[in-house]
Amino acid sequence: MEIPKHTYRKLKIWQKSLDLVTEVYSHIGTFPAEETFGLSSQLKRSIVSVPSNIAEGYGREGKQDFLRFLNIAMSSLFEFQTQWEIAFNPKFIGEEKFLKIYEDTREVERMLSSYIRKIKNQ
Repeated sequence: MEIPKHTYRKLKIWQKSLDLVTEVYSHIGTFPAEETFGLSSQLKRSIVSVPSNIAEGYGREGKQDFLRFLNIAMSSLFEFQTQWEIAFNPKFIGEEKFLKIYEDTREVERMLSSYIRKIKNQ
């Protein structure tokens, strides 16, 4: 499939956040069954929201609307980071997995922050 030149799919921040979704889904499958509709579900919703809001904002008209969706993506990322730590506390995930995903979210956070500044200054 050929991707058009001007599309959200070309944004590195969207690509990285989509990779993060895939990685998170692979780890959540190891959670206790009783968490399927609790924390697991919340984690999935918050992490999926990051690339989804980047894409939705990209499709909006105007800089302010795009910035609003980028900020929503950042908020969802912070929500995920908090939930990820909550999952770590009762040992639903090991320290190595926790740190790997957490560092990946920090990278996405830095990229998003930089991109938001760039769009604001245009």
